[in-house]
Amino acid sequence: MSIQDITVIITSFRSGTKIKNCIQSIDKQIRVILVENSNDIEFKKNIEKEFDNVECILTGANLGYGRANNIGLKIVRTKYALILNPDTTLHNDAIENFLKVTQKIREFAIIGPYIQEEKNYKEKNNFDDLTTVPVINVKGFAMFLNLSEFKDIGFFDEIFFFYFEEIDLCKRLVNQGKKIYLVPDIIIHHEGGSSHEESIKREMELSRNWHWMWSTFNYHRKYKGFFISFIIILPKLSSAIIKVLIYSLIFNKEKRKIYYQRLSGLINAMMGKSSWYRPKV
Repeated sequence: MSIQDITVIITSFRSGTKIKNCIQSIDKQIRVILVENSNDIEFKKNIEKEFDNVECILTGANLGYGRANNIGLKIVRTKYALILNPDTTLHNDAIENFLKVTQKIREFAIIGPYIQEEKNYKEKNNFDDLTTVPVINVKGFAMFLNLSEFKDIGFFDEIFFFYFEEIDLCKRLVNQGKKIYLVPDIIIHHEGGSSHEESIKREMELSRNWHWMWSTFNYHRKYKGFFISFIIILPKLSSAIIKVLIYSLIFNKEKRKIYYQRLSGLINAMMGKSSWYRPKV
């Protein structure tokens, strides 16, 4: 295997200079498909001019994380695809380590960089003695996909605009007996919550809160039904209502708006409405 067997997919929405840091950390011999959730023609021209290995696809509107990644995945012609958030950067040996793992474990659907969260492990392991760790899901900021394992199952469920896309994908894979691994030796830096321009961060925070609640409810409803999902989400519903009232009484408009967004996202989900909310930018 070589780096020619990998295509990198990056989904962005007004990511500013952060996207350039991400691309610069990728070997120039690797094709990069950048799916930009807008119609910013100047961005496309500039990024393709600066980076010869980048093809920028403009979606024309903000389609969300899952749907935008699906656009990129459907035109990949290599055996593997590496999905990255725009606020990630690869360490020098990251790609090399991904390829080494493909030689060790032939049957896998997804490989993720190591994240020390014990709740993801099927059993406790001594990481000093392991190269790969079997898990039931990985974080969406960096996912190395063996595309042959997705022929029957498909990619991301596009009902999720933001949040739970990767968890849902991993669950469907595991339900079909597919293998998912974390690799301690693969290091990818992730800033977290920093994928957008400073000027739109406030609006993106409001959008995240709305979609967090919408996606939480609909993920559970997809697998457990409405009633069980309502029981699971009830503490979050109660908390949102109480905090909207409290912050209204003390005239804290900023905090009230955040919890109002959570409440709105959850109510829309319970009413069966789609994830319609979009950042007002």
